[in-house]
Amino acid sequence: MAGIETNPSSQQADPRIIAALREIAVALLSDQLRRNRGSKGLTPYHRPAPLVGTAVTVKTRGGDNLAILRAYDFCRPGDVMVVDAEGDLSNALVGGIMTFAAASLGLAGMVLDGAIRDVAEISERSFPVYARGVTHRGPYKDGPGAINVPISVGGMTVRPGDLVVGDQDGLVVFSPEEAPSVIEKALRQREAEEATMQAIREGRWDRVFVDALEARSLN
Repeated sequence: MAGIETNPSSQQADPRIIAALREIAVALLSDQLRRNRGSKGLTPYHRPAPLVGTAVTVKTRGGDNLAILRAYDFCRPGDVMVVDAEGDLSNALVGGIMTFAAASLGLAGMVLDGAIRDVAEISERSFPVYARGVTHRGPYKDGPGAINVPISVGGMTVRPGDLVVGDQDGLVVFSPEEAPSVIEKALRQREAEEATMQAIREGRWDRVFVDALEARSLN
């Protein structure tokens, strides 16, 4: 494949869905997704801040950011640029300038299964940046690449238009169609956990459920 394959960006998620997800911990969302659809090996490098937005996906070679540069043309305020560089750590995909540009354009964040650099600068900002690792070595700009195609990032399949949600615990990705159900179940779980915390404070935490768990154990 020569050059950069480009495809239109998907419709952005309902702002009400985005607002609701900003108030829910990723761990709660993960529990509603069977605990098997979250990121592995991607680290947040920014000052703690929630990440929620619509995925604009990028596929590129490790250490090459030509497709990332082109992908800015496909990102709207509120989008999350999600980059599949196959976890390669030999050369950084972005650094201080490109993440600052993303924030200035109104992106909700960047997720990169590859390396970044200028970590001291990025860590002073609240603009969300997740990556596989760090290197001082700068990027190539040779291509090829693809924009708005299905990718794999941090052990997650990400499709254009998916919702990307992140906090200091990590990231989850799911379709906009799943969002209402996931949000409803997460809010119910949060209420139950708050009730448990209150019971602990009051010295009335009932741990009888441990008996049932032990009884069903296969070990």
